[in-house]
Amino acid sequence: MTDQQQDLTLQSWQERQEYAEMMQPLIGRMYRNYGVEILVYGRSLLNVDAINIIKAHRLIRRHEGVKLRLRESFPFIEALSKMKLAPARVDLGKLAFNYLHKDAGQGLSVEAYLERELADIVNKADEIEPQDVVLYGFGRIGRLLARLLIERNGANNKMRLRAIVVRGGRDGDLEKRASLLRRDSIHGAFNGSITVDEENSAIKANGTSIKVIYSDGPDQVDYTQYGIDNAIVIDNTGIWKDEAGLGLHLKSKGVKKVLLTAPAKGNIKNIVFGVNHNDIDPSDTIVCAASCTTNAITPVLKVVNDEFGIRNGHVETVHSYTNDQNLIDNYHKAERRGRAAGLNMVLTSTGAAKAVAKALPELAGKLTGNAIRVPTPNVSMAIMNLNLSKATTVDELNAFLRDQALHSELQAQIDYTASTEIVSTDLVGSRYAGIVDSQATIVDGDRAVLYVWYDNEFGYSCQVIRVAEQMAGQQLLNLPK
Repeated sequence: MTDQQQDLTLQSWQERQEYAEMMQPLIGRMYRNYGVEILVYGRSLLNVDAINIIKAHRLIRRHEGVKLRLRESFPFIEALSKMKLAPARVDLGKLAFNYLHKDAGQGLSVEAYLERELADIVNKADEIEPQDVVLYGFGRIGRLLARLLIERNGANNKMRLRAIVVRGGRDGDLEKRASLLRRDSIHGAFNGSITVDEENSAIKANGTSIKVIYSDGPDQVDYTQYGIDNAIVIDNTGIWKDEAGLGLHLKSKGVKKVLLTAPAKGNIKNIVFGVNHNDIDPSDTIVCAASCTTNAITPVLKVVNDEFGIRNGHVETVHSYTNDQNLIDNYHKAERRGRAAGLNMVLTSTGAAKAVAKALPELAGKLTGNAIRVPTPNVSMAIMNLNLSKATTVDELNAFLRDQALHSELQAQIDYTASTEIVSTDLVGSRYAGIVDSQATIVDGDRAVLYVWYDNEFGYSCQVIRVAEQMAGQQLLNLPK
């Protein structure tokens, strides 16, 4: 490469960085002022740095075969920032690409085109009421839920984390809770500022005061004394899983609804957002967000069943170890789980395959499942061996799944990668329920094997938040349609 070529390459990079830096305040302002979350081909740009804005744009070429330069998309975000919009998730990448490369504008100005494409939210009043949220439990999932709720802080934030409830209350407990939120061995440092307010027994995170309440039971808290009312309690303890146990929360003053972050027992609705979230009725007071594995596999199974039909199949989960297992060999009530998690692959059972039927009844009795716990702390994989109702090919099946990831109603749940080098750590922090690894897809006539990665902590937590928003009546439009 000549000096001149090197200079041009550097200039190109600096230009992209400058446009990304100009986008950042506009993206933040649009969320704070209007509750509008900006995405690029499904990748959220909320609270990301300039480099990740550039990376999100680079994805477009992989999907479309054509670049979308930041200087081309910037006029669209600039125009959006001047519009009065109702809360929604708006895909800047799709809007700009369709206008520039698919002639979707049909001669319209950028402003007129955006008004047409976003007609459902342009100059519409914000009628969404804020919702108080309480996290009951503050373990792996609870702390990630806190991060997701806090990152959306702002005057227009509709899901307001008001308190966390834990057992204990020993000396130093508050600082330890704050420290675990501040630093995470897997997900990295908290994006912002966290301080401890000992006097008020609270954690202050990015300007929000979160009350820390100590309690020994779900029915022993009066939330109204902390100014909390009609709250959704997200129970992430895993202790209470049936209607009787979870119903104890409803006996506490100030609680309106309960959301469980584990598979439920009995007739509680198991919801996989994107698949059966519309089954949530406004009158439902107890709802379950199913398991991380059920959330990962159900959206993919749904689209495959809709298009190709599934006669039957087996799902094998290669799952990272969890806190339920032992660090070293010790007694455990479950078979094999007493052996050292960091040293062994541990064969165990999973109810995820059967649980799919609760969200997708048409697959009832068609799937079996098993699980292997492996010595990694996060990110898992589901291997789905499916017998289809009609024959297909690798290229046809992958093209279909890629289209579903980009353009279907499940685009927030299904991601797709064509990388030949991707490994589990690359997917830490993924906000999708599952990521189809297209390079591993196997097809032989009517038999298909699909490999689906998932961040069993963060991706699942994103699904939980979506279910909570649905329970609060705050489901947002994804635009353009």
